[in-house]
Amino acid sequence: MTTTTGAVTATVAGLGGTPGIAPPTALRSGPAAWLAGYRAMVRWHLSSMRLWLALLAMVQALVGVGYVLGVGLFFADVPPLAAAYVSTGAPVLNLVLLGMLLGPQLVADMKASGGYDFMASLPVPTTASAAAWYTVNLIGGLPPFVATLVVAHLRYPEVDFAIRPVVVLAVPLVVFAGTMVGYALAYAIVDPKITQLVTQVLVFAMMGFAPIVFPAQQMPDWLVSVNEWLPLTHMATVVRDSLTDGLVTADVGRAYLVLTVWALAAGAAAIRELGKRR
Repeated sequence: MTTTTGAVTATVAGLGGTPGIAPPTALRSGPAAWLAGYRAMVRWHLSSMRLWLALLAMVQALVGVGYVLGVGLFFADVPPLAAAYVSTGAPVLNLVLLGMLLGPQLVADMKASGGYDFMASLPVPTTASAAAWYTVNLIGGLPPFVATLVVAHLRYPEVDFAIRPVVVLAVPLVVFAGTMVGYALAYAIVDPKITQLVTQVLVFAMMGFAPIVFPAQQMPDWLVSVNEWLPLTHMATVVRDSLTDGLVTADVGRAYLVLTVWALAAGAAAIRELGKRR
């Protein structure tokens, strides 16, 4: 209760008001209001999730590290190509798990517990709220991403990592796309139970039917064609291209384009839906 009360106080104060009193209407529009709302929502999430975020980061790190180490148990000698794909694909999971899968589940829990109505009633621009949640996902995803890369480098020294400056574009874009897709799922689906079910299906699809930790050539041609229009393949492509040299043969420019379109379309859909319910 203390944590929730403190978060509410910080949020209202960040919006320029007094706890228990609605902020002035004048503060609800314009760049100053947007920035105030963004800062308040970042504080809200970090305050209310300070223990959960650390735990989730640890779990994500365990998922990535476990995947990197677990694949080695299947082979006496891991083929170089398999090692390269696992080493560069497992970190992608770290970047999208929180925003695309856990985020919708958290919103579903809020809907079930009644906290969703309060969050939706806050006088914060929907774009600022979305940007704040993206920031939190970026903060929560980067440490596991780095941890998985370090373990992959130690476990598979034969993998020739060549981290390039474009990584500063690829990583934020992947987190943004994953967050916006999850954001759209969270707010477009009314029933929390259906949200939980869809996220479970996404986990299954991510691990087994998207070429993230294995080459696309190992899938049937029809499934490769389907994945060409879905974001998961392109998330792996842009990150893998930023971490290695010569491993990616796909059209990286198209991957960035498809990923950006998905991110913007999902974000627009979520913001529109959230705006309807306010």
